[in-house]
Amino acid sequence: MSGREGHLVELVDDGGRAHGEASVSAAHQPPGRLHRAFSVLLVDPDGRVLLQRRAAAKTRFPLRWANSCCGHPAPGESLVEAANRRLGEELGAGPVDLTEVGVYVYYAEDPATGRVEFEYDHVLRADVPADAPLRPDPDEVAELRWVDPATLETDLDVDPRAYAPWLGGVVNRLLRPSGPAAGAPGPSAAPAGLPADDASERSGGR
Repeated sequence: MSGREGHLVELVDDGGRAHGEASVSAAHQPPGRLHRAFSVLLVDPDGRVLLQRRAAAKTRFPLRWANSCCGHPAPGESLVEAANRRLGEELGAGPVDLTEVGVYVYYAEDPATGRVEFEYDHVLRADVPADAPLRPDPDEVAELRWVDPATLETDLDVDPRAYAPWLGGVVNRLLRPSGPAAGAPGPSAAPAGLPADDASERSGGR
């Protein structure tokens, strides 16, 4: 088991309330165990979002386009702390101001690797300059590109297999924000939140 696969994720119920922990590897074995995750979208002044193409070495959905950065907070770790940690590890980006724009639950099986994603996913936005210095880790990221989110929604319908299965829900929350959800630890938690929608489809990243 790789080092990151042995890191811990926070197991949650369908309302986002923590009730245990499991290793990354165990949480992503079929049939999957619902756990907390986050998806970051970096947005430039023109409203474009930064996508990364996942490296070939990824154990889930390699070489697919995904949002700027993904990951799992360790049990009890705040979303903001975890997301900024992963932005540094994946993209070489400095700490940014993050805002939670929504949350949703999705389930997806990777036919290429046999792994499963079953996640309570907090969608986080950060506004950054288009020329923000980035130093992507080639073990994590194969390519980067800036795209218009409305165009991306169309592309997701035309060629869904080019993209990670969670990306559609992430972009939807960016364009139609609902605010933070209850149940998450740290600064991004709120006293009340909207329930997560169902979707078809210290820890490391996804």
